[in-house]
Amino acid sequence: MTSPSAVTALAPQALQSWFKEHQDLMVIDVRSAAEFESMHIRGSYNVPLPLLSEHTGDLAARLGSRVVLVCQSGVRAEQARQRMATAGLDTAYVLTGGVPGFAAAGGDVVKGKGRWDLERQVRLVAGSLVMLGLAGGKFVSPNLRMLAGAIGTGLTFSAATNTCAMGKALSAMPWNKAAKEPTRESAILQLPVTAAEEDAAA
Repeated sequence: MTSPSAVTALAPQALQSWFKEHQDLMVIDVRSAAEFESMHIRGSYNVPLPLLSEHTGDLAARLGSRVVLVCQSGVRAEQARQRMATAGLDTAYVLTGGVPGFAAAGGDVVKGKGRWDLERQVRLVAGSLVMLGLAGGKFVSPNLRMLAGAIGTGLTFSAATNTCAMGKALSAMPWNKAAKEPTRESAILQLPVTAAEEDAAA
């Protein structure tokens, strides 16, 4: 098996050629269902990161040897890759630049209803709270400056642990919900059966 540290990022141009060259390619989009509806790579499958984290073993068992994980920027896809490595699938690639990078490189994407991606929402909320804390500290009470400090601490912790509590909270907001949220059955069990699974079943 390949060591997780040896797994490399995949450029958008390389993924475009892989679509033409490899029948066994599986692209897994780990963004929220609402982000997926907004724009996704044609032929990709949506398995949001929380669902993937909850059913890592089930997903790893259904994937072949040529897997590309995608998100908005690469952060959640890397988290997914690390989770998959713990379940024995350590040959996955992470798409550089995420879905926007693939679209900018001329890749085939499907566009739906426009929404702000989750990472942009996190930046807006964090920035707004910092400004609110600083302004409130100047004009209302110096204690409100602690809000800016708390946000800074949260962002530092988020970077150190490669997690995002604010992103998780925002993903649960009504405007970030898709018309139909994926379940284990609709997201994971609908993936195509791999050759390895067919051999095992025979």
